[in-house]
Amino acid sequence: MNTRLSLPETRAASGNGSGDGFRVALALGGGGARGIAHIAVIEALDEMGIRPVAIAGSSIGAIFGAGMAAGMSGAEIRAFTLETLGNRGTVLNRLWSLGPDAMRDMVGGFRLGHFNLARILTAFLPAQVPARFEDLAIPLKIAVTDYYGQSEVILEEGDLQAAMAASAAIPGLFMPVRIHGRIMVDGGIFNPIPYEHVADGADIVIGVDVVGGPEGDGTHAPNRIESMFGASQLMMQACIALKLKLHPPHLFLRPPVSRFGVLDFLKVREILEETEVVKDELKRGLESLIEASSRA
Repeated sequence: MNTRLSLPETRAASGNGSGDGFRVALALGGGGARGIAHIAVIEALDEMGIRPVAIAGSSIGAIFGAGMAAGMSGAEIRAFTLETLGNRGTVLNRLWSLGPDAMRDMVGGFRLGHFNLARILTAFLPAQVPARFEDLAIPLKIAVTDYYGQSEVILEEGDLQAAMAASAAIPGLFMPVRIHGRIMVDGGIFNPIPYEHVADGADIVIGVDVVGGPEGDGTHAPNRIESMFGASQLMMQACIALKLKLHPPHLFLRPPVSRFGVLDFLKVREILEETEVVKDELKRGLESLIEASSRA
């Protein structure tokens, strides 16, 4: 666990969406299945009675962020995730609902770049998540990457499902998504944790990093798939390190997720158990920030 704190400079006049009069914004990072750790963060905020004034997300963080922004509690998100991903049979049934061709593609082989994440999301998103940004209860910003524009794009209106699919479209694994006539891919490429996009209007910004990093004894060479995902992790961590030097969030959390793979979604129970510790880290961190700022 890695936690960083910085003292908020201002205090809000209103207590809306906050604890002790502070407006809190939340940014959930990308990391594939490691993003299941975001559930514990959402639950901790629920337990503290804190409703963010804004949420930003990249990749899997955009998907869990959408659930929270739609008004789902952490407990509801946990229950739905366990129901859908915690049972292999349920996963296969939901994939089968997409049609025999999709089912064959998912379980019959590993075809890089072939999977249509937008279709997969239709089978796995909870009913509470609306079709459009405008119907969310909390403002949500989703980071995507314009592939040919070589730039970050922040989506906050229009087709929510397309935005989530684009933000989580890991190159080489999922098909890109066309939005506004542009080819969009994984938001984590340019911005693994888009916390700066919710800084305006918030007194405390929380950033959650679930990118992780390659683990091993340092002597065994990774295979091709491990190399692909591991290199991506290293590049994103370099980006995060620079962002933290230039402008860190007030509270930065790193749940212990590195031992899990990007595609370890069926290990949902293990990930939830391993990352439960982030709840206490978040609560202590927020309480320290609020107490220190109140004294100041």
